[in-house]
Amino acid sequence: MPSLRLANLIDGRLVASRADRWLDVHEPATGEVFAHCPDSDADDVADAVASARRAAADWAALPIDRRARLLHRLADLVEQDLEDFAALESRDSGKPLALARSLDIPRAVSNLRYFAAAIQAWESESHATPLGRPDAGAINYTLRQPLGVVGCISPWNLPLYLFTWKIAPALAAGNTVVAKPSEVTPCTAARLAALSIEAGFPPGVLNIVQGRGPSVGQALVEHPAVKAISFTGSTATGAAIAAAAAPAFKKLSLEMGGKNPAIVFADADLSDANLDTIVRSGFANQGEICLCGSRLLVQRSIYAPFKERYLERVRRLVVGDPQDPATQLGALVSRPHFDKVMRCIAQARDEGAVVLCGGEALSLPGRCAGGWFVAPTVIEGLPNAAATNQVEIFGPVVSLIPFEDEADAVALANDSAYGLAASLWTADLSRAHRVAAALDFGIVWINCWLLRDLRTPFGGAKQSGLGREGGTEALAFFTEPKNVCIRY
Repeated sequence: MPSLRLANLIDGRLVASRADRWLDVHEPATGEVFAHCPDSDADDVADAVASARRAAADWAALPIDRRARLLHRLADLVEQDLEDFAALESRDSGKPLALARSLDIPRAVSNLRYFAAAIQAWESESHATPLGRPDAGAINYTLRQPLGVVGCISPWNLPLYLFTWKIAPALAAGNTVVAKPSEVTPCTAARLAALSIEAGFPPGVLNIVQGRGPSVGQALVEHPAVKAISFTGSTATGAAIAAAAAPAFKKLSLEMGGKNPAIVFADADLSDANLDTIVRSGFANQGEICLCGSRLLVQRSIYAPFKERYLERVRRLVVGDPQDPATQLGALVSRPHFDKVMRCIAQARDEGAVVLCGGEALSLPGRCAGGWFVAPTVIEGLPNAAATNQVEIFGPVVSLIPFEDEADAVALANDSAYGLAASLWTADLSRAHRVAAALDFGIVWINCWLLRDLRTPFGGAKQSGLGREGGTEALAFFTEPKNVCIRY
């Protein structure tokens, strides 16, 4: 029997699904079932929404400092339990334990703390309106009021990290939440549910319903009492959510796919540290980050020497047991995703790609013999228009593409249905500003990658998303502005 049986959080209690159905949760590194997750449905969502509605008025009326105190208390509990959270995240997702320990769980703590502080410092707007006489005028001020019940749907690649990225601003702004984590990686959200009770959140303020997208996610999107949906996941699912939510005029925040370029100019500082960052930008978390640079554009004049140094580093990446401190790339998150990535590599070969390294599944000895591992793969020889360079693979696959000059680089980078993130590497500050302005992407990193300030807007253009998360953008999304005008 699996050692873990997870629960939903509804009305302040940990409960099974109404139908008492369960989903298997696999450990990607071994391929074995290690937990059972509730296979919830619309009835469970209805219970959670009803609970959230009962709690909504009191939570919205609670003083901001008390809401912030509860978020800080939850952050304290997660931080105290960091090692167990990291171990569970690694086991659930296949990512290296060292990554979960250094990035995923600390970032989840930071999310909770940041929005607890941000809501207390968020200022309202006011405008003095003269009416043409010294003794007459008006004052306009803006109220930012919570929406009520909101839905948060998070993905499997950064499970607790992105789960808290959504629920923290929603709760801080005074909404009650019904949240759905991915059924592929449900474990740390279930652990957070238990800690929210310990932290003292009133029943119904935070509800977590486990289960599949078609049964839980769709019911959450379609429920008439849910006023907004914040979603991170695939573009196809985001489009379906938008279609379902449109007739009810729900607020939507959609953070979806990416096919991100990393652009290396001939004058770039290619120190060992910078080159290591460029490698990491393609392969961190097994390439299962929406911000990874899977299209590596390199100026033709330095293409050959750059490729040699780049491949040397990629070949040294250690794929192994996520529990091994030496491991840099772990297992892909599920068997279906592993199969998808392998099909994408096969398609690249069919399109005429040259596989410079990797390109195959890996069989590890010992306890990971049944795991879903793929060698870090670098290909070249395909035009930017090839399907391999247009479709998001979301795995450890990077395509090298040469470019001639600045105009060519911008044209190639923008030649994508996606517009989430780009990075560019150059010593020319004027070029950096020009290219950043010309790129059709929501985030542009210059001479760095994945440097995130939680105050900045996060999100993409085109098929990468709708709206922005982070900072006051997130607080604005989870509130309704109301202007009040007083004449005197």
